[in-house]
Amino acid sequence: VLFHVSLYSTIISNVKIAPGAVVCVESEIRGEVTIGPRTVVHPKARILAEAGPIIIGEGNLIEEQAVIINSYPENITPDTEDILPKTMTIGTNNVFEVGCITQAMKIGDNNVIESKAEVGRNVILTSGCIIGAFCQVNTCEVIPENTVIYGSGCMRRVQTERPQPQTLQLDFLMKILPNYHHLKKTMKGTSTPAKN
Repeated sequence: VLFHVSLYSTIISNVKIAPGAVVCVESEIRGEVTIGPRTVVHPKARILAEAGPIIIGEGNLIEEQAVIINSYPENITPDTEDILPKTMTIGTNNVFEVGCITQAMKIGDNNVIESKAEVGRNVILTSGCIIGAFCQVNTCEVIPENTVIYGSGCMRRVQTERPQPQTLQLDFLMKILPNYHHLKKTMKGTSTPAKN
């Protein structure tokens, strides 16, 4: 496993959920996390902002038991060293499938991290990439656009087009999940001008 979760950590949660996002109460969200509109967070998904904020853009799908964690680098604990928080940024239309673990500090748009895949902290995922099921990418590198990493050997190739956004699946989940799960409250809309 690529991360260590402290059972005794005292992280104060400051979660901002944009209107239009669907975030199930059974998900675990800790630390300073911002979730964009039309993003769906399934029950049992975990979003852990331990070493700094996590900003999740619009239209992302975060499935059951997926873990997105902004953790401290190995061998560093916040108690022993004075570390400035670093923000983890996730773009739009990404899919985090069941049981994946993501620590990448920067993720672009239209990426798919498949079931049980692991992406390390020093990886920058550009856009249109697919990290295949059970693949582990824990190198210090920028993954070029439209790269597919697949198979038991984590082979690589470049596809001609980026993956299609999961618009229909998001629409379906946004309708169905509220029927069967309690949702976390979203922020009040600030788009209406204040009356004088």
